[in-house]
Amino acid sequence: MKPALSVIMVGENPASLAYVRNKKKACERAGIKYIQYDYEATITQKELLKKIEDVNKDPTINGLIVQLPLPDHIYVPDVIRAVDPSKDVDGFHAYNIGKMFLSPEFEDLPPATPLGIVKLLDYYDIPIRGKEVVVVGHSNIVGKPISMMMLNRNATVTTCHIYTKDLSAHTKKADILIVAVGKEKLITSDMVKKGVVVVDVGMNRTEDGKLCGDVDFPEVSKKASFITPVPGGVGPMTVAALILNTVRATERQLENN
Repeated sequence: MKPALSVIMVGENPASLAYVRNKKKACERAGIKYIQYDYEATITQKELLKKIEDVNKDPTINGLIVQLPLPDHIYVPDVIRAVDPSKDVDGFHAYNIGKMFLSPEFEDLPPATPLGIVKLLDYYDIPIRGKEVVVVGHSNIVGKPISMMMLNRNATVTTCHIYTKDLSAHTKKADILIVAVGKEKLITSDMVKKGVVVVDVGMNRTEDGKLCGDVDFPEVSKKASFITPVPGGVGPMTVAALILNTVRATERQLENN
């Protein structure tokens, strides 16, 4: 059986359009059937939920992504809740998030960006167990799940956010620093120790329109033993993780049937 991934796209957010193009290309390279449903930004919540229900029931579709962000009139938690957990390759459904809290063995469909980060660290043989991991950002998509996945691998984890009083005091302790905020040059060289491993998840644009992360890459890279660039670092790993989740979802569905 050839895996099939369906993406529901609402509106024409430029960043979302770019992400979706990358997902389509990755599916083509991996031999996964790609199906995209495009809707105007004026679609009602009821119409969107009905489409999700239809895809849930379609046995020929193994993975479903509802591309975020959605228009303001759409209540996102209801959309995430509506996706069949067995097809939730974004890993946002509470069922998949909840399983992830148990152990690495239950990380069946974890959120794609945290999964990509773990695979990246594994590929470069960067040890996690016993390390001081500092996560900056506590979103449901990246910060919270990557903190839990690091705990699952026996790291000592500190999660920082907008209300953290002294961010630098925490980041200076990090053996592995994961930053996912969306603020240009939030992390500067004086905030990290020599030899730190830095994973920059941020995606921002400079005044001249160039993409950059949350870390001052030119300066921090002088102290880091490993550091991910933006673009070209975590982004491609997120897409690769989505492909991996689609294959996993397909395998599970075949086992259950």
